[in-house]
Amino acid sequence: MKPRRATLAHADYAALAAFRYELRKFLRFSKDFLARRSRLTTEQYEAMLAVKAHSPGERLTIGELSERLQVKHHTTVSLIDGLVARGLLARKRATSDRRQVFVQLTARGQAILEDAAAVHRAEIQGRSPAIVKALRRVQKR
Repeated sequence: MKPRRATLAHADYAALAAFRYELRKFLRFSKDFLARRSRLTTEQYEAMLAVKAHSPGERLTIGELSERLQVKHHTTVSLIDGLVARGLLARKRATSDRRQVFVQLTARGQAILEDAAAVHRAEIQGRSPAIVKALRRVQKR
């Protein structure tokens, strides 16, 4: 049996559109800021952020990073290649299993990430009332 499709009212569409609009405004800010100030793509920033956010003391594999970024393994490898070439990330092979490769921020990557993350946090704090308001509209429907 096919699941019954929900009927959406105009207000539902408006709420969904408003939420996505608020997200797009933030993402546009992020893309422009990263390109201008850090010379990073949003994907590179997200990768660096995921590496930094990983549990302290635990190493992050490329496979785990792929999951965090929700992209294919080969896409993550390509992303890492670019960050390694710029000196922002480093690869380390596991000593016990040479097939396992871990990634970590370099000092230069850490400095760039700290700057970008601080600006992003401030931007999110400023935009959060509008984003939360839009999300509440979706929740009420």
